[in-house]
Amino acid sequence: MNYDEFIRFISYFLDRIFISYAFLLIFSYTVLSIISGISLNYYLKKNSFVDYNVILDSPLAPSVSVLVPAFNESKNIVDNVESIYTIHYNNFEVIVINDGSTDSTFEDLQKAFKLEKVDFAVNMEIPAKEVRGIYKSMLSTYSNLVVVDKENGGKADALNAGINVSKNALFMAIDADSILEPDAVLKLVKPFLERTDRRVIAAGGVVRIANSCMVKNGRITDVKVPKNILARMQVLEYTRSFLMGRMAWAQLDGLIIISGAMGMFDRDVVVQSGGYAHSIGEDMELVVRIRRYMSENREKYKIEYVPDPLCWTEAPVDVRVFGRQRSRWTRGTIETLTDHSKIFLSPQYGAMGLLGYPYWFLFEWLAPLVEVLGIIYMIILFFTDNLSLNFILITSLFVYTFAVFFSTWAILYEELTFHRYERKMDVFRLWVAALLEPFILHPISLFYAVKGNIEYLMGNRSWGKMERKGFLHQKDKTKTQIKKIKSKS
Repeated sequence: MNYDEFIRFISYFLDRIFISYAFLLIFSYTVLSIISGISLNYYLKKNSFVDYNVILDSPLAPSVSVLVPAFNESKNIVDNVESIYTIHYNNFEVIVINDGSTDSTFEDLQKAFKLEKVDFAVNMEIPAKEVRGIYKSMLSTYSNLVVVDKENGGKADALNAGINVSKNALFMAIDADSILEPDAVLKLVKPFLERTDRRVIAAGGVVRIANSCMVKNGRITDVKVPKNILARMQVLEYTRSFLMGRMAWAQLDGLIIISGAMGMFDRDVVVQSGGYAHSIGEDMELVVRIRRYMSENREKYKIEYVPDPLCWTEAPVDVRVFGRQRSRWTRGTIETLTDHSKIFLSPQYGAMGLLGYPYWFLFEWLAPLVEVLGIIYMIILFFTDNLSLNFILITSLFVYTFAVFFSTWAILYEELTFHRYERKMDVFRLWVAALLEPFILHPISLFYAVKGNIEYLMGNRSWGKMERKGFLHQKDKTKTQIKKIKSKS
């Protein structure tokens, strides 16, 4: 085989690899979206007959501990705690874990909720950093509020400390920048109450973007599409991921992640599994590990997914902060997949090993790398006169059309189901964002995904600073506008 024949062979081989990979990726997205649509339709019909007041009034409703790890969350923390107390549930406690904050997080909590230090015996079932003190609210409205002040150890360590303090059968972990819907706990508890031959060990729900939404007394009072274009495109991304991806994976029993912004877990199973690992992707790692624990102990189990929008979170509006987040997500995914590589294609772990893990390995971890290599390969072919410009344009147009179609499909799903964006202009703005996303958000995400791979190989396991705008400024802005109107009148 001479040099030219060798080059043609390599080119032929690479052509087939890239084309096959692209076909599988598009095919998997399409299949998952169809499964999600069918499952979502079934859920909505089934849920229309559910009376959640039965759970609300039932003395048999399980007790729930709401865990809120907080590090330098002064901009959101009071709002967040207030939002928790708007939930419709009777048997719950709130445990805020101040993870060695260096800002006014603890002072804001102490002032807003009249905290006083109490004697409290903590059973250290899971190793965690030293607890400096445990505080309870002296206000009757917040009598079930507990604040744990501890040494800084990271989010996973803070959650482990919260689990040690909690005594309830179930716990719900949420981020300190999350705003809960009033029925969030009710809807997440429901799967744990349903009779089944498999034990429910975890449940997750849809997380939405709260940027530009109006927040009053800890509740979302007016849902709006974010003004910031980066945040607006993340709305599309979240809708595709939660409504069209995770819904399908829950039905296929291959779900391996529950968002750290909000998830409910069986406390007993988590403790027996060793609690949260000190990982940069602690939410995904925990789900994989508790699933491994149940499979290796040959216990029947399942993880449920509730497609209702139950939680709202603040999305990054700055490219640098967004990049840190996406790099961390990439590194967390790689860390989890490599630490649990035993699962890959192993029948012992059921659908998680045969479907969920391979999908995340091929299309979540490797997809950005394959895409970059594909782009480099096409550039090389073009400059060596082995690829025409027309082919590149046609291929790019096909990929762009599919991306816009998929986002439009996600917007349609949202409008036909939960219809949270009631203004027609907001829906139109989302669709315009879908047209622009392949040129703006996708290249940025691709860059930081590749950067995350490089950082992981270089040993970077840091969390990265996440700067937040907070929800309070939105309320203050609204009040300022009202004052201006009054002064004019």
